[in-house]
Amino acid sequence: MARSATRRTADNGGIERAREVLADVFGYRDFRSHQADIIATVIAGDDALALMPTGGGKSLCYQIPALVRPGLGVVVSPLIALMQDQVEALTQAGVKAAFLNSTLDFREMVALEARIGKGDLDILYVSPERLLQDRTLALLARTDLALFALDEAHCVSQWGHDFRPEYRQLKVLAERFPSVPRIALTATADERTREEIVAELRLGEARRFIASFDRPNIRYTISDAGSMGARERLWRFIETEHAEDAGIVYCLSRKSVEETAAWLSDKGRTALAYHAGLETRVRSKVLDRFRQESGVIVVATIAFGMGIDKPDVRFVAHLNLPKSIEAYYQETGRAGRDGLPANAWLAYGLQDLIQLSQWIAQSEGSEAYKQVQRQKLAALIGLCELPSCRRQSLLAYFGERRTEPCGNCDNCLNPPQTTDGTVLAQKALSAVYRTGQRFGATYLIDVLLGRANDRVARSGHDKLPVFGIGKDTDEATWKGVFRQLTAAGQLTGDDDGYGTLLLTDAARPILRGEEKFLVRIAPKETKTKTKRAGKSAAIVNDADRPLFEDLRNLRRDLAAKAKLPPYIVCSDVTLAELAIFRPADEAALHGITGLGNSKIGRYGAALLATIAKHPRHS
Repeated sequence: MARSATRRTADNGGIERAREVLADVFGYRDFRSHQADIIATVIAGDDALALMPTGGGKSLCYQIPALVRPGLGVVVSPLIALMQDQVEALTQAGVKAAFLNSTLDFREMVALEARIGKGDLDILYVSPERLLQDRTLALLARTDLALFALDEAHCVSQWGHDFRPEYRQLKVLAERFPSVPRIALTATADERTREEIVAELRLGEARRFIASFDRPNIRYTISDAGSMGARERLWRFIETEHAEDAGIVYCLSRKSVEETAAWLSDKGRTALAYHAGLETRVRSKVLDRFRQESGVIVVATIAFGMGIDKPDVRFVAHLNLPKSIEAYYQETGRAGRDGLPANAWLAYGLQDLIQLSQWIAQSEGSEAYKQVQRQKLAALIGLCELPSCRRQSLLAYFGERRTEPCGNCDNCLNPPQTTDGTVLAQKALSAVYRTGQRFGATYLIDVLLGRANDRVARSGHDKLPVFGIGKDTDEATWKGVFRQLTAAGQLTGDDDGYGTLLLTDAARPILRGEEKFLVRIAPKETKTKTKRAGKSAAIVNDADRPLFEDLRNLRRDLAAKAKLPPYIVCSDVTLAELAIFRPADEAALHGITGLGNSKIGRYGAALLATIAKHPRHS
């Protein structure tokens, strides 16, 4: 099909047809942000690159053109969980959708290929590995195609946190299907990654659409683990802010995942461990419970979360530093996809900085690769140690300027202070030097505090001039000093993984008194409960809450009967509008967000019957 022919299709009311699909199929009245322009571009047969935040409506940017244009829409995704979610949601909306990946056996694959051959499918999700097989490419060559959507396009970047080599082979689509429009989409791409996407996927003529990276509904909180310990801080946060909510807790190691999940379970929460070392059957069960049950916390490595469309994740917590700002942004973006208040919470310590630096040094990448990773880690550390608005800094990393502080991060809500810590820094650096640059922070703090334990005495360090010179400062402050000196580059960890702290050239001006060193003082913790980022309390008032809860119970029952996650039936936002506006007939249901013709046909009578049991309030 030639591009000129497809453009004539678009000119004949393509965008108006897109608006009809938006309302009738998906139940939305208006496009958001750049959606209308992106959709119009693809309907017209042109290529596009779309950068939109998680929860910003990326999927509609290829789903609607796939339904408006003639032929099959092919969506390339590395995420089996996303394929399952998207196909279930599209089927509920009345769209003929399916996925082709490693979960299908041969009989199922042949049956699906027959459907494709008959033209009995609107949208096909396919993994890049399966797409690149000769069998699949030959099948698509015989098929009338509407478009190719390349989701998670940042996976093409060799410098990124999600690099997948097979994504670089997707350039074959431009060569073998030159007349089929392609749209590449991602929520996470700095300038370097954007250019790599364009070059590797042959999208030099694609229109670029860059929406705001801001997720205003997410509150960012970052703090050092401190004397309380990261897990205790995590529990205080969950107990205070998310006593009944679903969430994700990220840990760096599989051992920490399992220990933290057990610890949270002992605290009375439903907490499930998820990491690549578990059997496939176990991981699938965890994923199913997270999707279908309410209030489940998954404790995971970064293997969990990509592609999960669960909209009501109310918090994402990190017990260790992620590897980069891109990774942090993508992982925290899994909270609050429904646009309701959510939290991104992170606790980190000196050991995180040392361990990540060691991993970079010990990696098998080239020196150029290692240098890029060091720069990314430095940017993340800068975000963590920042005394000003987190959101401004986060957006600036992606090239977006925000003129005013956000008012919805920890630094805006409870600003930290800085003080002249030059003397403290000199004492800490002197302790490193005097002990021979052979020890970690815990040992050095023992020396500074004058603790003559066996190890210190055996090394003879109780005789050093630095022994006990830090007695007037508490241990938590010393931990902060060593962490901030490492973050600022005056100290570095050894590359061999022993946790030893070494002086860098940047330490000399401070030791000589030629430079000042400002220390960030964390604000005092209070037990005051902040405005909760929870579920129903945030979206319905007391008068509407009984109906809202009844509708949630109805949704749970409908989902169980259909063997679907509740959010596939309808979102909390939809339930809230039903509780607030209380439509009395089917015609009124068409004015509710998220209810298209198919869902109204499936669930409308049950929804109206539940609403009728609650008298309208004046």
